[in-house]
Amino acid sequence: MFSNSTTTKPAANGGDAAAGAADERCSVEEVALVVPETDDPTLPVMTFRAWVLGLVSCTILIFLNTFFIYRTQPLSISAILMQIAVLPVGRFMAATLPTKEYALFGRWRFSLNPGPFNIKEHVIITVMANCGVSVGGGDAYSIGAITVMKAYYKQSLNFLCALLIVLTTQILGYGWAGMLRKYLVDPVEMWWPSNLAQVSLFRALHEKETKAQGITRMKFFLICMTASFIYYLFPGYLFQILTFFSWVCWAWPHSITAQQIGSGYHGLGVGAFTLDWAGISAYHGSPLVTPFYSILNVMVGFIMFIYIIVPICYWKFNTFDAHKFPIFSNQLFTSAGHKYDTTKILTPQYDLNISAYESYSKLYLSPLFALSIGSGFARFTATLTHVALFHGGDIWKQSKAAVKNAKLDVHARLMKSYSQVPQWWYLVLLGGSIVFSLMMSFVWKKDVQLPWWGMLFAFALAWIVTLPIGVIQATTNQQPGYDIIAQFIIGYILPGKPIANLLFKIYGRISTIHALSFLADLKLGHYMKIPPKCMFTAQLVGTFVSGTVNLAVAWWMLGSIENICDVEALHPESPWTCPKFRVTFDASVIWGLIGPERLFGPGGMYRNLVWLFLIGAFLPVPVWVLSKIYPEKKWIPLINIPVISYGFAGMPPATPTNIASWIITGTVFNYFVFKYRKTWWQRYNYVLSAALDAGTAFMGVLLFFALQNEGINVKWWGSQPDHCPLASCPTAPGIVVQGCPVFS
Repeated sequence: MFSNSTTTKPAANGGDAAAGAADERCSVEEVALVVPETDDPTLPVMTFRAWVLGLVSCTILIFLNTFFIYRTQPLSISAILMQIAVLPVGRFMAATLPTKEYALFGRWRFSLNPGPFNIKEHVIITVMANCGVSVGGGDAYSIGAITVMKAYYKQSLNFLCALLIVLTTQILGYGWAGMLRKYLVDPVEMWWPSNLAQVSLFRALHEKETKAQGITRMKFFLICMTASFIYYLFPGYLFQILTFFSWVCWAWPHSITAQQIGSGYHGLGVGAFTLDWAGISAYHGSPLVTPFYSILNVMVGFIMFIYIIVPICYWKFNTFDAHKFPIFSNQLFTSAGHKYDTTKILTPQYDLNISAYESYSKLYLSPLFALSIGSGFARFTATLTHVALFHGGDIWKQSKAAVKNAKLDVHARLMKSYSQVPQWWYLVLLGGSIVFSLMMSFVWKKDVQLPWWGMLFAFALAWIVTLPIGVIQATTNQQPGYDIIAQFIIGYILPGKPIANLLFKIYGRISTIHALSFLADLKLGHYMKIPPKCMFTAQLVGTFVSGTVNLAVAWWMLGSIENICDVEALHPESPWTCPKFRVTFDASVIWGLIGPERLFGPGGMYRNLVWLFLIGAFLPVPVWVLSKIYPEKKWIPLINIPVISYGFAGMPPATPTNIASWIITGTVFNYFVFKYRKTWWQRYNYVLSAALDAGTAFMGVLLFFALQNEGINVKWWGSQPDHCPLASCPTAPGIVVQGCPVFS
C-alpha cells in the first residue's frame, strides 16, 4: 500500500529530502490527499508485459470507439475499462511467463517476466490505452472530416492523404504538448484535477483487499460486465425500443403536437427515457464519473432550454419560421421545408455554386438546432468571462509562477532523478508534422482545399491559444472551446469551401485538444513517477498505432457498410446513421459552403443569434457580483454559467432523451448513492462505470459481426425505436412532406 509520507531515498529525493519534506509537500490539498509522495525508481516500467498489454489495449479501444461512433447511439468507451481489465491479465502473465533473459540485437537484454506486475507498468499501459480514446471515442475529429469527405461529399480521397491528416493532427498536438510541458506539467499550480480519479483508481487496484471489505473490485467488475453484456442484447438487437421509450406517442398516435413533445428521437422527449447504457453515456460520457454539482448545473440549463426556451420560440413566436420544419432535427432544410440537397449547389471542385444557391433556396435549420448554435456563441464568451472573473487572479499568478519555474513540490523533485526528454525530440516531431501538412496542401490541393497559408494560419492560431487554455484546464478543469470562432474566421476568409473549413478546424482547434490530452497524460506520469522518456515512447507509439487503426477501421466501415451515414437510403432499423458526423457535415455546410456572412451577417435569417456572444459575456457578471456581496453564501460561486449552457450542448446529434437520462443516472449515483452509501460509492462507482462500458461494447461488436453484418435482423414492433412518425412533421400551412398531413 502507498503512504503519503515523503520518501527519503537518496535516489529519489536527494540528500536534503528529510530536512525539506514539510516544505516540499504539494500546496494543492486535493493532490496532497490523493497522490502518493513516494517513489521506487527500481520498478521496471517498459516491460514486455507493458508493451503487449499497452498495444493490445490501445488497438481494442480505438477499434471499439471508431466502430461505435458511426452508430445511432455512439458509445464512447474510456480508458478506465482497460485500466481495470488489464490488471488480472498482467498478474496472470507475471505468474506464468518464464523469467529467462533474452538479448535483442546483441545489445539490449530483457526478460518476459521481470517480477510482479507493478503500478508503473499499469500506468504505461493506461497511457497507451488513452491514445485509443482521444483519437477515436473522445474526439474523432480527423476521422469525422474524412467521413464527411467520403460519405457526404462523395470524394475519392486518397488513403495516404487521409492517413497524413490523422497522424499530422495527432503529432502536431504532441509537439505543442512537448513545447509547453515546462509550463503546464512541472509546476505545482498546474494540477490537472481530472487526473486524480485515475490516480485514486490505480491506488485502489494495487492496494491489497481483504474479504472483510466485501466483494473485491475485480469480482464486482466481472459480474457487472457479464450482466451488461447479456442485457445489451435487448436494446442493441431484440428490443430496440428500449433505446427510445416514447410512451406519449402511443397515447396520442395521431397528434403532431403530442409527438413533438413526447418523441425521444425527434422531439423534446418529455416523458421519454432510455434503458440503453450506450444512449445514456453517448454524448456526455459516463454520468457515474461526473461530480453532482456539474450535473446540477447541466440540469438547470437543460430544463431552461428544452422545457422553456424552445417551446416559447416554437409555439408562441414561430422563431426562424420554425413551423416549416421539424422541431428537432440534425438535417438542413429549404424554404419549402424539404431536406436540403447540397449536391445542387456544389461545383465539381466542391466549391459553392453561387448562382445555383440563389436559384435553389437559402439554407434553414430546425429551430432547436439553430438555438443550439446560438447557445454555443453564448457558451464561448461566458466561459471566458467566468474564468476571468472567478479564476483570473489565480491564473495570472500561477502563470507567472509556471513561467519562472518556481515552487517545485515533492513530485517535481522526485522526477528530477530521471533523465528528461530533450526538447529537440519534440521539435523534430513538431517540424515534421508541419512539413507533411504543408506538403499535403500542395500534393492534394484539390482534395483539401486549404492553401499553405491557411495551414500556417491554423498552426499560429493553435500555438497562440494552447497555453492560456491549458492553464485554464490545468487549474479549473474547464476547457474553453473556440471551434465557432475558428470556423467563423476561416468562413469569412475562404467562403464557399467546406473542406477547407473542416481542415482549418482540425489543425487550428483540434490539435490543441490533442495537445491538452497529451499534457494531461504527462501530468499523470508526473504524479505516478514514470520516467519521462518512457512516457514519451509510450505516447508516441500509442499515437501512431491508434491513428493508423482509427483510419483503417473507418476506411473499412465506409467501404463495406452499404449507404453508411445516408439516413434516407438506409434500412429503417439500421444503426449506422452517423449522427455525430452528420453534425460535422452540417457544420461544414453552414460555416464553409454557405458561409457565416450569408447566415449570420446583415440580412441573414440567423443574424440575431450573434447577440448571444454579448449576452454570454455578461451572464457570469451578476453571479460574480453576488458572490462578492455575499461571500458567506458558498453555493453562489457554484452557479457556473458555462456548465449550465452544457445542458443543451451537443443537441443535435444528442437528443433531449440522451441528456435527461444522463442527468437522472448521474443524480442517482453521484447524489443519492454518494450521500447515503458513500463507502460503496468510493469502492465500486468507477468500477461499475467501466463494467457497463465493457459489457455494452463487447455485445455491440458481437451483434454486428454475428448477426447485423449478415443481414439477420429481428422485425417486430419492439425492434423499432420511438414509434413517433409525426414528430418530424412541419405544422406551417401549405408545407408538403411525405408521410405528414398538410395544413391549410
